[in-house]
Formats: sequence, structure tokens, C-alpha cells
Amino acid sequence: MPMAKNHRSERPSAFAASRPDPGTILDRLAPGPSRASRITHTEHLPPRAGRHAVWPDRIRAEVVAAVQAAGIEHPWAHQALAAEHALDGDNVIVATGTASGKSLAYLVPVLSCLLDGSEAPNGRGATALYLAPTKALAADQRRSVKELSQPLGNAVRPAVYDGDTPFEEREWVRQYANYVLTNPDMLHRGILPSHPRWASFLKSLKYVVIDECHTYRGVFGSHVAQVLRRLRRLCARYGASPVFLLASATAAEPAVAAGRLTGLRVVEIADDASPRGELVFALWEPPLTELHGEKGAPVRRTAIAETADLLTDLTLQGVRSVAFVRSRRGAELISVIAQERLSEVDRSLARRVAAYRGGYLPEERRALEQALHSGELLGLAATTALELGIDVSGLDAVVIAGYPGTRASLWQQAGRAGRAGQGALAILVARDDPLDTFLVHHPEALFDQPVESTVLDPDNPYVLAPHLCAAAAESPLVEEDLALFGPETAALLPQLEAAKLLRRRTSAWHWTRRERAADLADIRGGGGNPVQIVEEGTGRLLGTVDAGASHTAVHEGAVHLHQGRTYLVRSLDLTDSVALVEEANPPYSTVARDTTSISVLETDTEIPWGDGRLCYGSVEVTNQVVSFLRRRVITGEVLGETKLDLPPRTLRTRAVWWTVTEDQLDAARINPEILGGALHAAEHASIGMLPLFATCDRWDIGGVSVPLHPDTLLPTVFVYDGHPGGAGFAERAFHTARSWLTATRQAIASCECDAGCPSCIQSPKCGNGNEPLHKRGAVRLLTVLLQGAPEEKVPDEKG
Repeated sequence: MPMAKNHRSERPSAFAASRPDPGTILDRLAPGPSRASRITHTEHLPPRAGRHAVWPDRIRAEVVAAVQAAGIEHPWAHQALAAEHALDGDNVIVATGTASGKSLAYLVPVLSCLLDGSEAPNGRGATALYLAPTKALAADQRRSVKELSQPLGNAVRPAVYDGDTPFEEREWVRQYANYVLTNPDMLHRGILPSHPRWASFLKSLKYVVIDECHTYRGVFGSHVAQVLRRLRRLCARYGASPVFLLASATAAEPAVAAGRLTGLRVVEIADDASPRGELVFALWEPPLTELHGEKGAPVRRTAIAETADLLTDLTLQGVRSVAFVRSRRGAELISVIAQERLSEVDRSLARRVAAYRGGYLPEERRALEQALHSGELLGLAATTALELGIDVSGLDAVVIAGYPGTRASLWQQAGRAGRAGQGALAILVARDDPLDTFLVHHPEALFDQPVESTVLDPDNPYVLAPHLCAAAAESPLVEEDLALFGPETAALLPQLEAAKLLRRRTSAWHWTRRERAADLADIRGGGGNPVQIVEEGTGRLLGTVDAGASHTAVHEGAVHLHQGRTYLVRSLDLTDSVALVEEANPPYSTVARDTTSISVLETDTEIPWGDGRLCYGSVEVTNQVVSFLRRRVITGEVLGETKLDLPPRTLRTRAVWWTVTEDQLDAARINPEILGGALHAAEHASIGMLPLFATCDRWDIGGVSVPLHPDTLLPTVFVYDGHPGGAGFAERAFHTARSWLTATRQAIASCECDAGCPSCIQSPKCGNGNEPLHKRGAVRLLTVLLQGAPEEKVPDEKG
């Protein structure tokens, strides 16, 4: 039953006890010296006993009885404390570990409130709204709520309201459901613009639950923060002031992040009182191959191939496992490789492994979720859609193909295993990447450091402006609203008037256009309509890809994977947002190449670093995808390059940059012949290491290095946010620059290669084919730069 995530007892079940312990599973995965040498570190996290409490006496007895009927006799201490605060009307965030029962912490007070409301004379009674970052999580939570509240009869009426909800059901949800489960996208585009039809629901709204709130970071998190402010404004119009209940994986300063997200004061509950089984966490580095990559660099076996082998071996052991991978393509590849290898042993075993990722059609997602719940599937290769998607009880092992970008996400993924109370195995398989290589050889950076702060910036004008328009369309903006939307609002309103998006009449600003104002804000940051992927011969819709990723993912000649099948993109129509594909079986994957230039628009802050300068401000980036490489699937060997003719894209964003002087170059023994390579190598490595200091990954950020930049008139390295207006990552880099660049220098210097490789200075997304690069020059350059670095002080602001 899905509510198993709340740990029914402190003892593992008999079923769990019969399973092999995680150490034994790991030993079977690494039986000989070849495999064992790939394990660079093993961390043993001991089991932890739980601490019980009692539910507050204000919780309805029927709700307590329903929870006990589900097998949960007593709450953990943090669950009871969260319920107490919720009943007191405090906004609260529960930031405890995976499988610590966060769902029950907010469900119990919510269900008790709905039960009270069911006795109200107006018939509708109290209502509650649940927000999840994914459709799958909302659907899974509905199952949990329905099962838990079954003894309560019709008093609790949960319903999912998202893009997959049939139109004939939507009216029933609006009129009768009192626990509506949705996502920020539907709240933004569907519920808030149609608020008169939701008037009775909003008028009675008592609680807003925001699940997995640590995922609301960067530009997406900034958009969600403004969506929540619009929700609060409309609730106030209808006379409601709901309490916000947030659930998060363990995070740094969770109350600060929750306050930034909601705009409210939030009480923090972070003392995890739940029990935990033993976790064995192995760091795994794939071996070097006999192949050589760009500039003759040694090439490691790919994390994809290594993870596929591990998933195969785990399936053969009968170990229920999930392999997490960052990309949709990676999930499909791991699934295909594992299925092929399992077929060689037993054809029936291939059906026990599948892929799960975003972009699937709704019916495909539901079928996979059901197969995983039933145990029909033994192994799953999944993107982060499953990290948050559904409650998977009974998993024994998790394999993580490449560092997922943040320690919070790493622990979230590792916590998918062992949720029934048994011991669990987690394996982080390193990519051939500076950060991954650094981490598997510096385990203290993972196991001895707190998780990151959540970075978001609701005041980003590119985020705020479209939400002011959407708010004005929902109800004209008045002076009293300005404080709600933040300090940048007053300055933006005249600009929106000048653009003829808003018009001021007497004391209010009105939306002036016929089109929907909500369509101005793309809260997922996709930058336009999704590109539809259509099979050329049949017209069948296979899925979609974000507009922002279309130039690199579905350009003409790209290899596209879907449901274990391989397709070649025959054409990309940017006007109609359609990519036509046909099924094929090429022996390669494709990687896009691009060129980038950058100009400084405004320098907000600059500080001296010896003779050099560290700066932060606004920049304009021009990027163009110009070609793509064909790489052999297993080895990564480059087979060829093909030119592309795609239009350039311009991005105004925020960046951190540093300059060095002639004297510093002399001190570093950097002559003009190696200057470009030293700067380029330092840029690549610093981009690779930034995720250790900000909640981003290298695909959220970009960089440019120039031996003589026209705006600074000095050798300069830029690292910028890959989103309009910025996402807070470059600002975080500016404030942690000394630690960030120190780790960057260490990562380059400690790498065993001679002249640079993917583990230190080569980048998988370099538009110049990793030319030029100079490893030793980068180390000397960073050494001299850091000699002038001041002590850093990270302010408590915007993340």
C-alpha cells in the first residue's frame, strides 16, 4: 500500500529480513579484482531507531483510527510536531529524510480539517490544495489519500486536476472535490486564470500542501514563487488565508528557502525522528578503456554502459532496483542495453526491465507505474521523473548514473531504496567529468558536507513581469498588491505600461489584450511551445521535447530514443514546432556542437582579486548550434561531424567573470601561445565544479573564455546562467568564488592524466571541440588568481 513510506514499525518485515543484505549484493556485483577496483569508497550508514510521539488531541479521532487501520500505530515525533503547528495556523516545512513520513505529517491535519468541514452547513466545507512538481507524484498521492481516508466515507473527496484529467471530469472536481491534487503548471495556466469557476473552492481553502519543494529552484522555482503569490492574492480576495504546509528533502536553511518560495514566515521542522535501515553507499569509477578521445585523451567507459551492466547484474540476482540517469536518452539507452544482455541469458527476463522518463504519453506512464507497483518490473532505468514521481516500496538497490547535480537530489535518489525498513544499497557511478571524478576521490565532499541551499530569485524581472500581467488579468492590480509581488514590482509596472501590456486606470493596472496573460510565462523555462516528435511514416505522436532543447536534441540527423526504439530525425520545423523521425538502428549516438559569444551589459559588483577582478552583472550571450558529432554508443568514440544550419539564439542573463593582468600571467608563466588553452581549461573545470556550490548542474550554466575580451580589455573567463534574467547560480558562484575556484584548481591538479581529459578539463558540450586546452597552464593561472582572493562571506540573500 502506498502509505508504506511512513514506516509501520521500527523492525523490518519478514519479507525484508529474507532479502540479501546490501553488503552481500555489493560483493556479488564486484566478485573479482577488475570490478572491485572500480569501487573507490564505501560508506556505511548505520541503522537508526525511531522516536514515537502522540497525535495532538485536536486531530479527529476518526482520522487517528484510519491511520492506525493503515498499520501506523503511533506517529514519529516530527510528524506530531508538524501537525501541531499546522493546527495552530503556522506555515510549516518538514525537511526530513526520504521515507521519514512527511506525507503523513501534513495529511493528518489536512484530513482532520476536511472532516470538520464536512459538517459545515454550506455543504462544501473546508478544502485543501496539493501541489506536486510532477503528474506522477500527484497521481500517487491521490492513491495514498484515497486508501487512507476510506474509513472516513465521503467526507474526503480527493481528485487529480491536471492536463491528463478528462474534460468531462473537470467540472465535478471544481464543484465537489475538497482535496484537489495538481501541479504548479495547472495552477498557473488553468486554475488561477479561471478563478471565478473555482470561487467556492478558494473561498473555503484552509491548507496548501507543497510537496518536494526543494525541486523548486532556479528559474522554475522563481516562477512557482510568483504563482504562489498570485494564489495568495486571489484567496485573500475570496476571504481565505490558507496555511502552507511544505515537505522537502533535507536541505540547508529549509525555512529560509520556504519563506522565499511562499513569501511567508515558515516554521522549520528538520529533526528526523523516523527509523532507518542500514545504507551501504558505494562510489564507483568506470575503468579506462584502450580508446583515446579528443587530443588523444584517455577515455573511461561511459557511466551509461557501466550502469546498464550493474542493472543487468542486479536483475539477474532478483534484486529490485532503479537506475537513475540525468537524460531521457540515457534512460532509454540503459534500458535497451540491459534488455539485450538479459535476453542472452533468458528472453523472458528482458521484459522485467524498462525505461521511465518525461515526454511519455500519459497512458505509457501509468502502465509503467502500475508494473513497478505490482513487481512485474524488477529493474527500471529512470530520469528524475521517478525520483519524485511515485512511492516505490520494496526496492533493494539504487544505481545513480552520474552525480545528479546536488547532494539533496543524490540523497533523494538513494532514499528510493530501503523504504520498507530493510537495508539498502546505493551506488554512484561517476561520469567522465570533473565533478564526478572529484567526488568519487573526495568522499568527504558528499558524506561530510550539508546539503546545499535552494537557489531561486522571484525578483528576476524576466520572471516577475509576466506574472504581474497574469495577476492583472485575474484581477486588476492595486497599490496594496505591490508589496506581495516584491520590491521590483513598482519599477516594472511603468515598463509594462510602455509595452502596452498593462494600462493604469485611476488606482489600478489592467490587462489590455485579448490573449491569455498566463501564456506569457513559461514556468518550466522551456522558452516556447514544446516541439512535437512525430513518426514520419504513420503520423504517430511519440512525445515532445522543450523548445529550448530542440536545437540540440532533435536537430536534423539526431538520434532519438523512445520506449527502447531508436529513431533518426529527418527534419526539424521550427516554425510549426515539429520534428519528423523514422525508426532506424544506427550504431552511434549524436552530440550537438555550438559556438558562443558574450558581451557585458552592466557590472553590478566587482572586487579586486590581487591585480585581477571578480565581477558579477548582466550579460548578453549569443549561441548557435553549428554541427553534431556521431559517437559510438558504448565507447564514446567519435565517428564523424556533420554541419548544421540553425539560427542563432540570444540570451540576456546574469554572469560571474574574472580577469587577470599581464603581471599575473607573467607570474603564472603563461605566454600568449598557451593563454587561450589555460583560460578555456579553467572555464570548463569551473563549470563542472559549480554544482558543488549551487543547486544547479552544468547544463543549467554556460561559459565563455576570451584571451582579450573587448569589454574588459583583459583575459577573461565568464560563467553565466543559462536562463533569461538569470537563475541565481552565477550570483552564488560570485559569493563562493574562493571555495569554488579552489576546488576547481584541485580537481585539475589531482587528475592523473597528462594533458587533460574528460575527468578534468574536457567538456561534453564544448562548442569548439575542446580546442584549445592547456591543463598545466590552467593550474598555474588559478594558483596565481587565488593568491589574491579575499576571504568570502556568503550573504543570506536569494540563495
